[in-house]
Amino acid sequence: MRTGQVMTMLPTMHEGLRAARLRTAVLAPGDVAAVIALAARAPSIHNTQPWQFRVRGDAIELLADYRRQLRRLDPAGRELTISCGAALFGLRLGLRRLGYLPSVSLLPDLAQPELLARVRPDGRATITAEEAELISAVPHRHTHRGPFTPGELPARLVTALQCDAAAEGSELIAVDKAAQIGALGRLVELAAAEQRADTEMAAELGRWIRPAGSVARDGIPAAARTFATTGTFGARMPRRDFGAPGTEPAGGAPSAVTAVLTTPGDSAADWLRAGLALQRLLLHAATRWVFASLQSQPLESPARRSQVRTLLGLTGQPQMLLELGRANTALATPRRPHSELRANEERG
Repeated sequence: MRTGQVMTMLPTMHEGLRAARLRTAVLAPGDVAAVIALAARAPSIHNTQPWQFRVRGDAIELLADYRRQLRRLDPAGRELTISCGAALFGLRLGLRRLGYLPSVSLLPDLAQPELLARVRPDGRATITAEEAELISAVPHRHTHRGPFTPGELPARLVTALQCDAAAEGSELIAVDKAAQIGALGRLVELAAAEQRADTEMAAELGRWIRPAGSVARDGIPAAARTFATTGTFGARMPRRDFGAPGTEPAGGAPSAVTAVLTTPGDSAADWLRAGLALQRLLLHAATRWVFASLQSQPLESPARRSQVRTLLGLTGQPQMLLELGRANTALATPRRPHSELRANEERG
């Protein structure tokens, strides 16, 4: 899909549906707030929530909030844009909850680099059972940082998650060789050690770590860094320690599936598609009480990222490493209030 090209929601979900076309549909303020609240439940790098939303006529615009960019860790804004792509999926899903078919333009105005997407109602159709399931999973979908419980995932679920990624222009590739998983774990360890040794990077990461008792509604809460340590570590990749070595979990069963999410290219549009795919498959997994541990350390270093490509023989660009498994649900990380998510609608 080229920059500015329009796509509709949800691919493969509306076959056979007859949509009533709309001349215009200006959303009521309450509907806008509900759509934005659902979008803001997306995963983001270190829970920075680097997005804002702006209403223009019948459209909701998704803006990157570069004030929240981790400039040392993520200088190109790749992970920030992936995070915003996940929020974009939420915008689409929020309009579906209202019975609208969304039309989406990616990167619609190159003169506004912070404007990542524009979403507007473009028809009506009854929400499908599959979409309703995804919406029901939004409140309990969370990045899993604790131990997994034993149990394999049905092959049909893994295949379905791969179809989710493909529908968004990405590919989810399962890594099933123990040697490759072990090598990925070593790359994670090396990348993490390099980040700890970089004082500027360590300080940047530390600014997003919240102490116990904090009322902040962004960043990594203290509860996310304290885990049970029973059981065997198994074949899992090391957990991110969030600048506090020793708090990462040492226990739990091995993940049921290790996978890498890739895109054909490495442009801003590809990063947005990776985020769309990520949130779509994470919500689908959560409908079956399957959650993902997300690993990005080796992909935050150009040298280590190249090593991941070589190790796995990838033709596309790796955007995220995932470990999927069953787990008891946990409290979702906090989210910023609606007032902080709205951009100044007079500018731009």
